[in-house]
Amino acid sequence: MNLQRDDGLDGKVAVITGGASGIGAALAVAYARAGAHSVIGVYPGDPHSPDDTRRRVAELGRDCRAIEMDVRDSEGNERLAQAALDAHGRLDIAVAAAGILRRNALAEMTDAAWDDMLSVDLGGVMRTFKSCAARMSGPGAMVAVSSIAGGVYGWDDHSHYSAAKAGVLGLCRALATELAPRGIRVNAVVPGLIESPQSLDEVNSLGKAGLLAAGASIPLGRVGTVDEAARVIRFLTSDDSGYVTGQQFLVDGGLTVKWPS
Repeated sequence: MNLQRDDGLDGKVAVITGGASGIGAALAVAYARAGAHSVIGVYPGDPHSPDDTRRRVAELGRDCRAIEMDVRDSEGNERLAQAALDAHGRLDIAVAAAGILRRNALAEMTDAAWDDMLSVDLGGVMRTFKSCAARMSGPGAMVAVSSIAGGVYGWDDHSHYSAAKAGVLGLCRALATELAPRGIRVNAVVPGLIESPQSLDEVNSLGKAGLLAAGASIPLGRVGTVDEAARVIRFLTSDDSGYVTGQQFLVDGGLTVKWPS
């Protein structure tokens, strides 16, 4: 028996920032499997090419368009959102997955480093959601990617990153109430230790060896994958979560509920 999906994603259009790699790229593929098209924002200086993501989406019979933009710039966000309307005549989903990660101790923190981090990791979410909300003609769904660092825990030498990721949660709660009358739901995903190009950075994050060691302390015995985080976002933007808004969903393998040992 051939059972069809009933999550309401077939034919919908999603805008995804940070779509060249990591969770954003995995999400474009996850949407294609559900029958949705995507328009992904790609930072011009990103060393990762969106070509592989576009190829994988095309193999699934769906469209993925890559738009060069910078989430720090309102014009770029407006252009990204408009690209969805120009290509498909609709915009149903917005996912703010773009972000940067820099190691920076408080003693060496400069105003420029602080401001740049918040402009990307917090301000970028606001600008993406603002431009997309203006182009949603009916009910829609938005998800921002926060982090366990800031969203739950503190992280030494990453105060600006932690502050931005904590701010994302407050922003989503506020927008959930503001946009609810229009039928637009807003939620946040809080990834724990996820293997991605960002977390594999040995200078600014844990690196390969650090992730492997950290996995041993996670109840499920390993770090997560970008696909696992993407599937949670897909759920939060589907009809299956139609009565869920203003919430934060931890994707951490049980890390935050484990008693310290």
